[in-house]
Amino acid sequence: MRKSASACHGELVEPRRAVGNENATWKPYNTMKQYFVYILLCSDNSYYTGITNNLERRLYEHETGADPKAYTFKRRPLKLVFQEMFHDVNQAIAFEKQVKGWRREKKEAIIRGDWHLLPELSKNRM
Repeated sequence: MRKSASACHGELVEPRRAVGNENATWKPYNTMKQYFVYILLCSDNSYYTGITNNLERRLYEHETGADPKAYTFKRRPLKLVFQEMFHDVNQAIAFEKQVKGWRREKKEAIIRGDWHLLPELSKNRM
């Protein structure tokens, strides 16, 4: 389900061509839509998980307090500690919802890049 951002750095891919469509052109992979699921570390040591199609703009909005009702407004300064890029908005939304439901330990595992620990951390606590 997860697409690694490291596999998506400007490679050229051939678009699917309909039979008889000799005018189809090659497009750089990086012109596809991009969606980011991100985690911010807040000043109160809590985590905020969000989704955006423009990470730079969204981080600016968080840092400048664009929305006084936002979770992060009174928890600034913020630090971006995780980001994952998707080309499918539905996958990004599903991943964001999944991460929002995780305990702190699971979020910290992906922040560290320890994806392999997720199955063990998913087991019920005794």
